[in-house]
Amino acid sequence: MLTSYLKEKQEKLKSKVNDFYTPGGLHIYFQHPVDNVDVESVIDKIESKLPHHLFQEIEMIVFGWFEEFDDRSINAFYKDNAIYVSYLQQDEADLYDDLIHEISHSLEEAYGYQIYADDKIKKEFLRKRRYLHDILWKNGFRAPMSFFTNIEYDQEFDKFLYEKIGYDKLSSIMSGLFISPYAATSLREYFATAFTEYYMDSNHDFLQKVSPQVYEKIKVLQDVEKLDF
Repeated sequence: MLTSYLKEKQEKLKSKVNDFYTPGGLHIYFQHPVDNVDVESVIDKIESKLPHHLFQEIEMIVFGWFEEFDDRSINAFYKDNAIYVSYLQQDEADLYDDLIHEISHSLEEAYGYQIYADDKIKKEFLRKRRYLHDILWKNGFRAPMSFFTNIEYDQEFDKFLYEKIGYDKLSSIMSGLFISPYAATSLREYFATAFTEYYMDSNHDFLQKVSPQVYEKIKVLQDVEKLDF
């Protein structure tokens, strides 16, 4: 049944149909076609791997190009129950990564209290930020401590990490401290990158070792019955 459904939808896409609904009820809309990527297989993978309650905030996924991409140097964002994602994708893994990451941001609206209220993730994040400050200082990359104690996204701080240091060099410097350089940019991205890692890699040993408090929160999020409202 599902195989026939996917084949039918793929044929419609080839015929320039610009939207469809998934078995899970997601509305997929194409402002611009996505070349060389099987969008439906990626969406199906997400709907099969994530518990349904974890993407219930998402009503629509829109493929195209939006001014936010240029303004913020991003290729996907979540807003008002919809994910807006670039039609330019390297492959299925790249698209899967983008969508999982934005789904994680939608969870902050539905489960923000459960994720952040006890401050466990915040304390873990700030502890790593202070350690990162010391490491960078020793390597000659100096920035005010206020950058490292602010849990919100700061474009100036992100530019310091991305442009002055460079993510490649930063990956080496902070190895074992953060999942990725982008995880250091804000508390929200610290959670989002960990959530993405959880669903990108079936072996969670690295995530559990690097970000244990986030890992425990993600495990709780898997079971809706464990969530306190």
